[in-house]
Amino acid sequence: MGQWRNGKGTLTVTDAAGGQEWEIPLRIAASYRARSRGLLGQDGIDGALLITPCGSVHSFRMRFTIDVAYLDRKFNVVAVHTMKPGRLGMPRLRARHVIESEAGAMEKWGLRPGARVRIVQTEGSGGAR
Repeated sequence: MGQWRNGKGTLTVTDAAGGQEWEIPLRIAASYRARSRGLLGQDGIDGALLITPCGSVHSFRMRFTIDVAYLDRKFNVVAVHTMKPGRLGMPRLRARHVIESEAGAMEKWGLRPGARVRIVQTEGSGGAR
């Protein structure tokens, strides 16, 4: 997808081990303001958050532990980490997008380095801001 917009979408993860496919509700943060805010001020998230473009994240002022998946430009998973509040993640040079979710969710979905995800944007705010 060429131009991302703030909005909603669906994240599809296929677990290579069991062959199970997960469709996860997704919020998309593409504008500077939405990317800066991320999950700050929230007590949890139903599904996941895509931050694009993005190569690194932090969890300062977060209220809960998160899973972070770094994706390259073709949506291949480069790395997956769990971050407690108050941490600074290492930048991933190949990463172009980041997916955040509550801790433990990515393991349940089978999201691991080397996996490939599919993202479909279903709703937007009418352009990046």
